[in-house]
Amino acid sequence: MTFTKTRPGGARANPTTEYSALLRTVRDAGLLRRTRGFYFLLFSLITLALGGAVVGFVLLGDTWYQLLIAGALGIILTQYAFLAHEAAHRQVFVSGRANDVAGRAIANLFVGISYSWWMTKHSRHHANPNVVGKDPDIEQDFVSFQEADAAKTTGLYAWATRRQGYLFFPMLAFEGINLHLLGFRTVFGRGAVDKRWLEITMLVTRIAAYLAVVFLFLPLGMAFAFLGVQLAVFGLYMGSSFAPNHKGMPILPHDSKVDFLRRQVLTSRNVTGRGTTTLMGGLNYQVEHHLFPNMPRPHLAKAREMAKEYCASHGILYTETTLTQSYGIVIAYLNRVGLSAGGDPFDCPAATQFGR
Repeated sequence: MTFTKTRPGGARANPTTEYSALLRTVRDAGLLRRTRGFYFLLFSLITLALGGAVVGFVLLGDTWYQLLIAGALGIILTQYAFLAHEAAHRQVFVSGRANDVAGRAIANLFVGISYSWWMTKHSRHHANPNVVGKDPDIEQDFVSFQEADAAKTTGLYAWATRRQGYLFFPMLAFEGINLHLLGFRTVFGRGAVDKRWLEITMLVTRIAAYLAVVFLFLPLGMAFAFLGVQLAVFGLYMGSSFAPNHKGMPILPHDSKVDFLRRQVLTSRNVTGRGTTTLMGGLNYQVEHHLFPNMPRPHLAKAREMAKEYCASHGILYTETTLTQSYGIVIAYLNRVGLSAGGDPFDCPAATQFGR
């Protein structure tokens, strides 16, 4: 089928009906049915890997080879984080309570991050991806994702912002520490926290037990090195898995009038390549994950075929790249935004294009 696209967003004759039709097709194909067997098997395999890391830790004893265990542990904990993320999205069980119990236990006890903090932040992101003032994932932190934010930086911060694309991935090595701190800041903060005391108990128990084991079994310097490697690998792996999904995609104005289907598709990027589903915990199917957030990981590949064909027939721009290409796009985009550091912000053509 051939068609002429006048704009990447495609025609908008009846956007509500368009999404409903796609959702009905996906549901009729059984792609929203839960796959508990898959998740039980995956949890068992990750836990088996954790057990292997613990055995290796004990057998290696006082040796710098422990840093290999630390790196492996960073990878294992990230895989647990993917599971907690999927439970938060109701992808594992039909029951919302069962998903919350599993997600909270995995996030707090295994990974060491607050489930409540994640739920609040990530829900806001999914509702308005890349929307200014609504998506917390594009708010200024060390990195500026908008020219207006970059323009406010001064001094050394402005110097770093102008090079933030190159600094982005090295800085992700500190993201693990940041995630743990945000969790503790949330549960001990004044804001509303679901199951606050349960999360405090879980987080404190987890961090205390983990630190006790590391510092009791290893010499002081080696213990700090172990923690540093584990946290660096965890932060880099987590950040590198989430970064390709929206960074460098259109940023929409706060008051943009974009329907749900286009808002999710136009601001998301899929990552292709063998093994990326396991590597990224299903986040490589970011378009489908945003269109159908409670869809189990094993069904995302089939949903991709349907969504891609549907978007093509409706003239909606559907973006896919390889993992290395996506990283290149992220670096180039952040450096381009960084050019505004210490100066005046300039208009974003993409935001103007999709803001109407």
